[in-house]
Amino acid sequence: MSTLATPTTEAVHRGRDDLPFVEIGGGNKLKVIQVDAGLGLWIVENIFQPGYTVQTHRHTGPVYAYTTSGAWHYQEYDDVNRAGSFLYEPAGSVHTLECLEPDTQVWFQMYGSNLNLDADGNVESVFDGPGTLEAYLALAEAEGFGRPPVLVA
Repeated sequence: MSTLATPTTEAVHRGRDDLPFVEIGGGNKLKVIQVDAGLGLWIVENIFQPGYTVQTHRHTGPVYAYTTSGAWHYQEYDDVNRAGSFLYEPAGSVHTLECLEPDTQVWFQMYGSNLNLDADGNVESVFDGPGTLEAYLALAEAEGFGRPPVLVA
């Protein structure tokens, strides 16, 4: 696994195929691009299929999302994110992601943790960068990709 633990003054490149998408169920996929635990930063890219729903959640830090194909929305809002859409989520916003079109591809830059909520608004589980990285690496190995060179600091 490639790391950025040593400060560098050089750019670090990852090509399109250096980091594989792994299956997370139902044709939905995940790619982890970078995790910096010190900053609380995790950058992922997803491919979602229609009907895929992410449990209602809130983030402890801001989130930036850029959609490159397909369409998705938050069930709590009227806006639909389509190719070329940018979305900013302030820390603390509560939402339920739902995919609307096949092969919807979205890039997320997140800070902090993702707090998954039950129907009463109580925290049911927590996702963060290090945990997502661990799951991604395990899935990549199980799918025969080895250990992808995720940028880790």
